[in-house]
Amino acid sequence: MAAVDAAAFTEVRGLRRQLRRTGVSVNSALLYASLAWMAIVALAALIPGVLATDDPTVLDPARALQPPGAGTLLGTEQYGRSVATLLVHGARSAMVIGLLATTFGMLVGSVLGLIAGYLGGWVDMVIGRFIDMLMCFPGVLLALIIAAALGSTTTNLILAVGIATVPGFARVMRGQVLTVRGHLYVEAARSNGFSPARTVFRHILPNALAPSVVMATVSIGVAIVVAASLSFLGLGPRTEVPDWGQLLSLGQPYLANSWWISTFPGITLTLTVIAVSLLGDWLRDRLDVE
Repeated sequence: MAAVDAAAFTEVRGLRRQLRRTGVSVNSALLYASLAWMAIVALAALIPGVLATDDPTVLDPARALQPPGAGTLLGTEQYGRSVATLLVHGARSAMVIGLLATTFGMLVGSVLGLIAGYLGGWVDMVIGRFIDMLMCFPGVLLALIIAAALGSTTTNLILAVGIATVPGFARVMRGQVLTVRGHLYVEAARSNGFSPARTVFRHILPNALAPSVVMATVSIGVAIVVAASLSFLGLGPRTEVPDWGQLLSLGQPYLANSWWISTFPGITLTLTVIAVSLLGDWLRDRLDVE
């Protein structure tokens, strides 16, 4: 009986090791795939001519609504422009808005959370009530209200999406500061007569920043989706080259017969968000953030 139990235990342990190795290999493959996809998106945003040689502003009605094939890789839209070309040239708008909006939200939210967590008292209460007021609205709805009020420009869209991300960063930073400021090395810095600014920027902020960095990585994908949603609703900037959200909107009337106009932008958005999320998970594990 003992021999049977020992054999079964050995078999189970071997199976666990195999599953662990398989899990690591799968995670590594997903990470590399995410890096490769984001490299392609970054290349499209920085140097779109490398991936798409056609001019995205030239209309060609004779090629309108051609299905995907050898001549047109992802088909053409109603004005005869290649969907693949529009996707490549629309990557710049998506990445610029995603990066700048997330940077704005992280900076403003982290400053508010840092001040609230370090000073406490009535300052914490005022900032907390302001953050709670912003969080009464879902992120997309808050960005929609701000974009509708400010107008349809790229700058306003960045502000709208960025403001919608401020509450999350503020709450994360405040929680981290409340935890860090009670550590002995912070108390030692205060006892040694360090100024509040030196204590904050040398001892508190570096040890409270990691969760915000991880959150920023994930928020880039969220910002891209929110910006695309606003563009889909007509609140995005009016440009000659449609962004991914506008391309989704352009293909909506043709979904029954020309499905590729909206389908491929949707797939591109989905893959980008998944890739950014996987990179955020990897960064979280590397920084040991719970």
